[in-house]
Amino acid sequence: MFAILGATGNIGRSTIGELRRVGAPVRAIVRNHDAAQALRALGCEVAFADIGDSDALRNALRRATAVQVICPMSVSAEDSTAEMQSNIAAIAAALDETRPRSVLAISDYGAHHASGTGIALIFRHLEDALKKLNVSLTLLRSAEHMQNWRRLARRAITSGVLPSLHHPTTKRFPTVFASDVGAIAADLLKDEEQALLRVVHVEGPERYSAEDVARVLGELAGRPIVARELPQGDWAPALVGGGLSADYADLVAKMYAAHNAGRIDVEQGVGETRFGKTGLRQARASMIAAG
Repeated sequence: MFAILGATGNIGRSTIGELRRVGAPVRAIVRNHDAAQALRALGCEVAFADIGDSDALRNALRRATAVQVICPMSVSAEDSTAEMQSNIAAIAAALDETRPRSVLAISDYGAHHASGTGIALIFRHLEDALKKLNVSLTLLRSAEHMQNWRRLARRAITSGVLPSLHHPTTKRFPTVFASDVGAIAADLLKDEEQALLRVVHVEGPERYSAEDVARVLGELAGRPIVARELPQGDWAPALVGGGLSADYADLVAKMYAAHNAGRIDVEQGVGETRFGKTGLRQARASMIAAG
């Protein structure tokens, strides 16, 4: 039985779809009943648990042989780090008690650094907690998701200017379509030869710059769009204006500062890198979709 946390997210839905396509038994773990019907229609068993409730998680994970873990991002929390660390502790406690044969954790590029990486540091905490468990562990470190440009894409289409936290706008960086991460995760979960610790990096078929993103959005909008560096002092206010809490915006700003310093990338000499199939042009519609 494959148990999938975050079953309703882009990655979780993709993993479930790939597993069910080959008839694998899946238990989808969700927080509320709204998504249950669609998941059951795919042939999933459905369990209900809040990610921060270790008792509910323990019941949801019971008798699972392989578990896919994702730590949800608390974008509106006053103390995002504390909330996510609490969730990580609950997940680790539930896994420690249920002892599945293998765990695959969705992590992040840059998670190998112990400081100075903002959001990526949360994934370092997740990796450290799971490494203490006596299970076969796969760390699937994902590059930035193409869908993240959704926060700025509509403004760019309206104004003709795409503000970029990536500096300079010509710098090519790793990015990936979220559904491709889920598909690769499914392949790794199905692998019967599980190593005690495996690190896999995943990014798209090629790297892109902010200027590439602006060009692709311009093609979609039918008008030229120019990428411009957003001054670092304006990052946090812009992120808060986009709906993030001040604390979460600070973590994102620190991550992009690390990105621009070249620290959010593959851990050299460690693990392997796999590549998704979806390019930026194929992903462009999702970059302006609502939700």
